[in-house]
Amino acid sequence: MSSLFTPFALGPLQLSNRIAIAPMCQYSAENGLATDWHMIHLGHLALSGAAVLFLEATAVTPEGRISPGDLGLWSAQHVDALAPVIRAIRKYSPIKIAIQLGHAGRKASSQVPWEGGANIALDAGGWQTVAPSALPHAPGETVPLALDPDGMRRICDSFVEAARRSHALGLDAIELHGAHGYLLHQFLSPLSNARTDQYGGALENRMRFPLEVFAAVRAAVPAAMAVGMRISASDWVDGGWDLDQSVRFSEALKQAGCDFMHVSSGGVSPRQQVVLEPGYQVEFAARIKRDTGMPTIGVGLITEAGQAERIIDNGEADVVALARAMLFDPRWPWHAAAELGAQVQAPPQYWRSVPRQYKDLFGKTRLGQR
Repeated sequence: MSSLFTPFALGPLQLSNRIAIAPMCQYSAENGLATDWHMIHLGHLALSGAAVLFLEATAVTPEGRISPGDLGLWSAQHVDALAPVIRAIRKYSPIKIAIQLGHAGRKASSQVPWEGGANIALDAGGWQTVAPSALPHAPGETVPLALDPDGMRRICDSFVEAARRSHALGLDAIELHGAHGYLLHQFLSPLSNARTDQYGGALENRMRFPLEVFAAVRAAVPAAMAVGMRISASDWVDGGWDLDQSVRFSEALKQAGCDFMHVSSGGVSPRQQVVLEPGYQVEFAARIKRDTGMPTIGVGLITEAGQAERIIDNGEADVVALARAMLFDPRWPWHAAAELGAQVQAPPQYWRSVPRQYKDLFGKTRLGQR
């Protein structure tokens, strides 16, 4: 049996195989509200045969959006806009649905990628950003306001309220976005956190706010709802956040009841020097898995079925997550199952689509049915 197509559990989240669809920002919301694009985009990914679909980074406050087109979940109106999408997926697909909740911090107020992705200045329609310290992400960008205790408390409360709305939507899991240079990562990294209070300086202090947010979210939803964390395991900058600190943070999250670690890297500094190669971030997941025993999701230029199978076989990660590869080939799990001699779940409307050499791909496909 293919290891990639064996069941696995991320805490209470039972997965039918080891393939996840990673969160991918679509920059297509209107005032944070889901649109028809989300119905189309998420609907077809839900038919992929993957075990779990992570919704894109979803802002917990308006000013926490990366761009004006980011999805949000800061009000009941946002729940109402997303609910039809979730209902449609549930009706036609057994895929589990998770959401990534985040706050962009100093990387907020940016153009969408196809318009350049640059910081939108205050006098050009942007908004005031916030961060652990008054340090911009790059020279010339908006200088963020350093968060005071009241501001941090409000953001933590916003994560909690968004988590409760996620549960009310019937979602299966929550992933807190502590990666890619966004707010929780900004607290972790010494490159972006220059505070001199209890939230800056020593590693234990820099971890404090992300751990407070995690604990508050974990307490806000039932134990049956999995709660995990996405982290950047390395800043790829000397003197920045690194793998050893990531292991320490993962251990602290484990003690706080974290169900899984989704391991990425980079994003906090334009000075990063990332070495890109197939599976370039998997070694980070492997170290965290080995040293902490935490269920881990590996990601980063995983594009081939055999490559994904080896990652699982070698114990480098428990689940592999695909992003761009899944956009390019929304039936990637079908094709991987065909290559590895496994089966996937597919809607009966598609049963007759399978080539005859893969007649067992969907189990009982009823190929002769008219």
